[in-house]
Amino acid sequence: MDHFDARGGVLHAEEIDLERLAAEIGTPFYCYSTATIERHYRVFVEGLAGIDRAGGEAPLVAYAVKANPNLSVIATLARLGAGADVVSIGELARARAAGVPAGRIVFSGVGKTEAEIAEALGAGIYQFNVESEAELGTLSRIAVAAGAIATVALRVNPGIEAQTHAKISTGGDTSKFGIQAARIPAAYALAASLPGLRAVGIGVHIGSQLTSLEPLEAAFAQLGGLATTLRAQGNSVERIDLGGGLGIPYRAGTAPPPTPADYGALVARATRGWGVRLLFEPGRMIVGNAGVLIARVITVKAGARGTFVVVDAAMNDLLRPSLYGAWHDIVAVRPRAGTMTATVVGPVCESGDTFAEDRALPVLEAGDLVAFMTAGAYGATMASTYNSRPLVPEVLVDGARHAVVRPRLSIETLIGLDRIAPWLKEPA
Repeated sequence: MDHFDARGGVLHAEEIDLERLAAEIGTPFYCYSTATIERHYRVFVEGLAGIDRAGGEAPLVAYAVKANPNLSVIATLARLGAGADVVSIGELARARAAGVPAGRIVFSGVGKTEAEIAEALGAGIYQFNVESEAELGTLSRIAVAAGAIATVALRVNPGIEAQTHAKISTGGDTSKFGIQAARIPAAYALAASLPGLRAVGIGVHIGSQLTSLEPLEAAFAQLGGLATTLRAQGNSVERIDLGGGLGIPYRAGTAPPPTPADYGALVARATRGWGVRLLFEPGRMIVGNAGVLIARVITVKAGARGTFVVVDAAMNDLLRPSLYGAWHDIVAVRPRAGTMTATVVGPVCESGDTFAEDRALPVLEAGDLVAFMTAGAYGATMASTYNSRPLVPEVLVDGARHAVVRPRLSIETLIGLDRIAPWLKEPA
């Protein structure tokens, strides 16, 4: 469910007329709905109501900042009690700037640098999700030098295919992520023996946009077995991170993915008796349907084998269709009568700058506005300035009010980031 619907023949974001907003902001731009973000977070938390709570401690829902790192989006979730799952020092800085306490931040990622580890350790984050034995050694050395204790959990690579796109599958045998399950007992013993470290648990994250619960159930079963093995060896296992990855509907009319309630029931069943605090890392599920990308039609062009609708958004603004072949529903902000079949493209000088091929659409003409739906996750955060196109604005809506929460980058600012080498300033 989202809060984008037609009123009086015009698409609205909550109570905001997107046609009027486009006239004010200019196109293209991203628009996020506070009501949708808040609802999806609450629905996810409510889905976990049936899980066992070790010591009465509520689970930590650490929002995956990579999905949408806008400060206002993070701040909206922080006010609801969310933590943050970060994978870089930049994301750590964003989470803290948005009001997430360090004690609710989990640092994941396969390539943490020494500088990142030192800064996160100094900030007092809740936990490092460790991806290799070598990382344990680095953490230990940095913690000892700082006179600190690093709290660590080991990320397990369970060797389970997530039944999702290959580029967002992270738990298979060929994945760069985590430590193979067979090596976890020895790695945990190493973590427990190293100075400056406190080993508290294990975790898993097998991929994103999962539309079946079966791979998750298999991964959770493996974690439960590992926890039993580790405890039998005399180790303490206080926390287990179940990751994220729950899919969302991108295409109207297709079978919906499992709901948060379905997921919560699985978690309750799979983790009963574990006696740990559970951690979760939802991202796309919280913000995906909460955002749209608004673009304006530049021209409608006849091609040799069909019609092209050229819009002012491009692959640098929304990369998913080009990168993954991903589907986004495309709707007219003010639809007119009739339908057409067209390929929707942007102005970037790449054939891959294509949003949809031979798509059934309402009739579109130059000047019309379209909305790329379900663009709140992995949209603006993956944007670039390819073709020297400035990053587009992001707008947050809350009822009848709105705010530009990231202004459009000007061409002057973009060019100003470059420097001409001194010798090139001399006469030729």
